[in-house]
Amino acid sequence: MPEIGEVARVVEYIRKHLVGKTLAVVKAQHDENVFGKVGTSAAEVEKALTGKKVVDAKQQGKYFWIVMASPPHPLFHFGMAGWWKIRNEETAYYKPTKPEKSVWPPKYWKIQLETAEDPKSEHAFVDFRRFGRVRLVDCAGDDMRKVSPLKENGPDPVIDKDILTEEWLVEKLQSKKIPVKALLLDQANISGIGNWVGDELLYHAKIHPEQYSNTLTPAQMKQLHTSMRYVCSTAVELLAESDKFPETWLFKHRWGKGKKDDPRKLPNGAKIEFLTVGGRTSAVVPSVQKKTGKVAADVARVAHEGDGDLQDQKTQKQNTKALNGAEALADTEEKESKPVKASQSRKRKTKDNGKETFEDRNGASIVDTGRENDLPSKRQKSQPKGTPIEGSNTNLSASSVTKGGRASKAGKANPDNKPKESTQHEAKPSIDNKRFNGSRRQSVRVSSRRT
Repeated sequence: MPEIGEVARVVEYIRKHLVGKTLAVVKAQHDENVFGKVGTSAAEVEKALTGKKVVDAKQQGKYFWIVMASPPHPLFHFGMAGWWKIRNEETAYYKPTKPEKSVWPPKYWKIQLETAEDPKSEHAFVDFRRFGRVRLVDCAGDDMRKVSPLKENGPDPVIDKDILTEEWLVEKLQSKKIPVKALLLDQANISGIGNWVGDELLYHAKIHPEQYSNTLTPAQMKQLHTSMRYVCSTAVELLAESDKFPETWLFKHRWGKGKKDDPRKLPNGAKIEFLTVGGRTSAVVPSVQKKTGKVAADVARVAHEGDGDLQDQKTQKQNTKALNGAEALADTEEKESKPVKASQSRKRKTKDNGKETFEDRNGASIVDTGRENDLPSKRQKSQPKGTPIEGSNTNLSASSVTKGGRASKAGKANPDNKPKESTQHEAKPSIDNKRFNGSRRQSVRVSSRRT
C-alpha cells in the first residue's frame, strides 16, 4: 500500500505536470467500489473537472487532492494497490523486475486527465484491486482538511510537526492499551504510517511491535517520537525512492521473505522474524526490539524459518478444526470403503424355525444354516457383477438390493414376484457380490466356529 512517502511522490509529480494547466479532457469509468462507495459517480467527476484549471496539489498522510480553481475538488486515496501514471513519464517508486509495455490508456484506469496546453500532459489514476477511492469535496480549497474524511484523521508526522509533538505522542500512547504497532497503523491516530513505515520506525526506536502502548517507558516514547520524525521525513524527502534509502534500514532487507536467496537477516547477522500485529504481517528484529512490558497475548508468532508463514491463534484454531473435520471425514469414508467385518454384519439376530437370521450393516438379511457350503464357491465368486448367486432368491438381482434391504426400481422387472426353481438348499435373500467377496474370509471363520 502506498504510504506517506509514496503519496508525497505523486503530489510532487502533479505539481510538476498539472498545476497551472486547464483540464481539456476528463474521462472516468464508473466503478461502484472506487466511486460509488463514497457517494460519487464517474459522470459527476467528468462534469466537475472538465474545463477547470488546476491550482495546487496537497497531501495529508495517505490522502491527496487536487485543488481546482473552484469547488468541488477531487480527493484521492490509493487503497492497497492504486497509483498515478503519466504518459511518457516514469512515476514508479521502485524499479520493476520486468519493463512495462508503453500502453495508453494504462490497464485498470479509473480516471484520465488531459491538459489543454501544449505540450499536452496525460494522467491516469489506476487501481487493479479496486480498494482506492475518489471523492468530490465541495468546499474552499484551503478548508479541505476541515471537512470529512480528512478531519477524522490524525496529524501528519511531516506536515503537522507543530501538532505531533513529543508531549502529544506521550498522551496518545498512554491513553490506549493496544499493541503499539496497531496504534501507529490507525489513521485516526496518526496519518500516513502504514505497514513498512511502522516497522521501520519501531526498529529504529528499538520497540517491539506487540508491546502495549501504555507500558512504554518515558525514554522509549521519546525515542519513538524521534524515530517517527526521522523515518517519515526521510521517506518524503527521497520521494519513497527505495534505492536511496540508507543501507542500515530494515526496509532494505525485509523483502526477501519467501525467496530462495532470502538472507532473512541484517548485514550484521541479526535475524529478522515475521509476526502478525494489527492484522498485518510485521518484520521485527528480536535481538534489537526486546519486550520490556506487557504484550498482546492473542498474537501467534513463528520464527521466520521453514515456510515462514504466520497466523494468529484464531486462524490456527480454525485451520486445526477444519483439518480435524477433514480427517474425521476421511476416516469415515475409509471405514465405509473397507470390507464388512463379521462383527459388523452380526448386529441383530432372530431365530426362524431353528435357523439364525442376521442383518448386515446395510440392513440386508443373511440366513445362517450352519454350513460352510452356504458361502459362494470360487466359480460363483468369479461371475460377473450382477450375476445372481447360485442358490439365492433370484427374483431380485444383486443391484436391486439397496440400503435397508428394500428393492430398488430395478426389482420391479419381475412383477409377479415368482421365485425361480432352484436345486440348491433353502433359498436366501440375494447379497451383493462385491460385499460378499470382500468379506468371504471373515464369514468363513464365523461359520467355522458355529460348526
